[in-house]
Amino acid sequence: MIRNLSAWHIIVLVLVVLLLFGANRLPGLAKSVGQSMKIFKSEVKDLRDDDTRPDEPTEGTTPPKV
Repeated sequence: MIRNLSAWHIIVLVLVVLLLFGANRLPGLAKSVGQSMKIFKSEVKDLRDDDTRPDEPTEGTTPPKV
């Protein structure tokens, strides 16, 4: 579906976005999307790091008794 986009489709899409949001609100919208992507990437990285860490007790703690 994305392969079928031509230059005309992209131009029309940009014009529709400009009409809906207005030129004044676009920088704020782009900034909030960028911040959301930054938070999302850091959360995904944290999840990946949690998966790769071994389950060893840290110093000063005792393992749970079974």
